[in-house]
Amino acid sequence: MVPRKLWRRPLDSEQIKLPKAEIHIIPDLCKGCDFCIEFCPRKALEESDKLNKRGVYPPKVADESKCTLCGFCTAICPDFAIFTTEKKEETSRNGR
Repeated sequence: MVPRKLWRRPLDSEQIKLPKAEIHIIPDLCKGCDFCIEFCPRKALEESDKLNKRGVYPPKVADESKCTLCGFCTAICPDFAIFTTEKKEETSRNGR
């Protein structure tokens, strides 16, 4: 079955604000299975070039702006070495 493209954009697409994500990786918990890298739907992660305590290359953030907070990396990680949180909106000091 071939996925279909939407034939039109949703009417409120300009009003929807996508959340900004923070990806947190605990490198020394990672065992190097690469599930988070392989199955990330937006390819926001890649393999790092630094070894951790276990002697494997943990993931690193390739592009945090691609992350949509789907939580799949958190759910698939067998070692609980990765999680995501939503970035807080920065407000100015003047209260505006």
